[in-house]
Amino acid sequence: MKFTQSTLDKLEAIPEQAGYVLRYERGTFQSGYCILEQKKVVVLNKFLQIEGRINTLVDLIPQLDIDPGHLSEESAKLHAKILAKLEMEEG
Repeated sequence: MKFTQSTLDKLEAIPEQAGYVLRYERGTFQSGYCILEQKKVVVLNKFLQIEGRINTLVDLIPQLDIDPGHLSEESAKLHAKILAKLEMEEG
């Protein structure tokens, strides 16, 4: 996966299309992010560079309750790719 603004934009679109609000804030995050499940808000560390933001979103997306039916075709493909990569790493 390339560490570009375009890749970051595509990754950010997945939770946003699923109804989550992405916010970049400062704070002390152990993992670079915080999920507020009930409010569907994801807070990411605003001090992360593009590579860190991309890696954080790749780690974060499988943990979110995302219905692929709510995603655009491009986002659904990227979501499936992320989940498949996770399964390969765990398997």
